[in-house]
Amino acid sequence: MDLTERFVSREEKFSGRILTVHVDTVTLPDGSLAMREVADHPGGVAIVALDDENNVLMVEQFRYVFNEPVLEIPAGKLEKGEDPYLAALRELKEETGATPGFFQPLGKLYPSPGCYGETLHLFLAKNLTFGEAKPDEDEFLRSERIPLEVLLQRILRNEIADAKTVAGVLKAKLYLNI
Repeated sequence: MDLTERFVSREEKFSGRILTVHVDTVTLPDGSLAMREVADHPGGVAIVALDDENNVLMVEQFRYVFNEPVLEIPAGKLEKGEDPYLAALRELKEETGATPGFFQPLGKLYPSPGCYGETLHLFLAKNLTFGEAKPDEDEFLRSERIPLEVLLQRILRNEIADAKTVAGVLKAKLYLNI
C-alpha cells in the first residue's frame, strides 16, 4: 500500500524568525482529504562532546516553553544553506569554547515528525582543545561536565528529558562501545 499523502493546498498562519506555521490540505491514501498543521524549522545541530576523561560537555539554559532550565548537549539552529558539519563546529565553539580533533557525524533525527518540520544533525566530538566560549547575545548558559556513565544513568532514570540529548548520548555510547 502506498502511504503517501499528497499536497493539495496551503494556508500560511505565521512566519517568524525561527518558525513558519501553515495548515496544509492533503489527500490521504484512500482519497479522502485531511488537514496537517505544520511548523517548519530550518534545522539544527547537536553535539556530544567528550573530554579526555569521558565527561560530556553539557549546557543548561532556561527553556521558556517549559518554564524551566533544561540540561542538554550543545546545540543550535542552522542558518539558511549552512552545512550541518560546519554549523556544529560553530555551535560547539560558541557554547563551550571547545574545538575537536575528532569530529564524527552520528546521523540525523526528526524531533517531532507529527507536526514539526525540523531535521536535527547529531555529532560526536573528541580530542578537545579549549578556548573561550562566546554564546549568542540572547543565550545565557551554565556549562558543566558530566561523566558519560553518570549521564547515561540519569537518562535511564528519566532525569534528562531533552530528546536530542537522549538520542545523541545513546548513539555516541553505541558508536564508542565503551
